Amino acid sequence: MKITDNIVRNVKVAKVFRENTDRINSLDFSANGETLISSSDDDSIVIYDCINGTPKRTLNSKKYGVDLIRYTHAANTALHCSTKVDDTIRYLSLHDNKYIRYFPGHTKKVVTLNMSPIDDTFLSGSMDKTIRLWDLRSQNCQGLMYLSGRPVAAFDPEGLIFAAGVNSETVKLYDLRSFDRGPFTTFKLPQDKDCDWTGIKFSPDGKLIVISTNGSVVRLIDAFQGTPLQNFTGFQNNRGVPLESSFSPDSQFVFGGSTDGKIHCWSTETGSKIAILNGDHPSSIQNVQFNPKFIMLASACTNMAFWLPYVDDAQSG
Repeated sequence: MKITDNIVRNVKVAKVFRENTDRINSLDFSANGETLISSSDDDSIVIYDCINGTPKRTLNSKKYGVDLIRYTHAANTALHCSTKVDDTIRYLSLHDNKYIRYFPGHTKKVVTLNMSPIDDTFLSGSMDKTIRLWDLRSQNCQGLMYLSGRPVAAFDPEGLIFAAGVNSETVKLYDLRSFDRGPFTTFKLPQDKDCDWTGIKFSPDGKLIVISTNGSVVRLIDAFQGTPLQNFTGFQNNRGVPLESSFSPDSQFVFGGSTDGKIHCWSTETGSKIAILNGDHPSSIQNVQFNPKFIMLASACTNMAFWLPYVDDAQSG
């Protein structure tokens, strides 16, 4: 999939959905790009059909609330965190809206949840300053790491290593087969004094790591050396909101939300801003992701917006 600067600049909102009454707190595309799942502060889970651009189903989690929803490898199951009762992670069958398994252990809010790209392993990180490694088939934690601050964590695209960001200044890389021996490499970055790291992601080609924050900067580093490559700025974040940043599938662009309802897009190679996309979001865009298989973007505040490249007849003819 070749995405050019011109395609990015011509991405426009194709559809807006108003299924939710409160902030959408997370979203996740299925691996085949055909569906998108979202969770909201109104305790609902909405599944969208990306091919037809329609909402498919709404499920409710009134008892536990729902946050950080993630597809597993089966398209009809998902993991999510809780906003009520306790901080247990829950494994949900979307087919019949029943829980398959619970993963108890965290004692404070879970702030990072990441599914392995290759198997049933997943990572969680919490304000209790731990990262836990799990297997969907067992409710028992498979590994536990104690940290000195708020964690962010993510698997690399091969599912062989994972990155943990600690205390908004250190990235540690672990080999999954021997993570209990500690990180095999550690990158120390200048500490962010004005903001906290709130997300970390590898690029689809595995060469870059993007670090999102609750401030007005997004950081791009080299995944092998830890070298700082770019600082993406110039977007609005005036309320300390954790704004998601996401790569395009070709790793050439990073998209990020802002509190003024616009999406900013930067080139990973040059660091320059390619576009500011205005989708008339009425409030902060906290979540923005690119579909892994199609040239389509999703962004969310209280509303969900689907973006597609728009080429008028004059251009195409």
